[in-house]
Amino acid sequence: MKLTMFGIPNCNTIKKAKDWLNAQQIEFEFHNYKKDGIDEATLQVWVKHVGWKVLLNTKGTTWKKLSAEDKTGINEARAIALMATYPSMIKRPVLLNLDNPSVILVGFDEAAYDSFFASQK
Repeated sequence: MKLTMFGIPNCNTIKKAKDWLNAQQIEFEFHNYKKDGIDEATLQVWVKHVGWKVLLNTKGTTWKKLSAEDKTGINEARAIALMATYPSMIKRPVLLNLDNPSVILVGFDEAAYDSFFASQK
């Protein structure tokens, strides 16, 4: 299984997910949104599989700093555009199985990771 983790390196949740994967000796690549960005086409694929409400982090500081006008009338297209412009608004981490791109884990929950990787053996 070829995995890529998407996120920003200084995020505590990213650090927890990386530590968990390393402890399980699971190899992965890291895609840094700050350095490498993310395009709308990729976000559209992710949204197709998990939904924009799962991906959009409305609890973070980036969302909170948006104007009321930017937050009003949020829908799939606007959410994708905002996440492409402000990748910090994407819930972290996004873990993608490149061998099966429909398999996307969003956020880090140790029990969910345990269950997912146990099912892959």
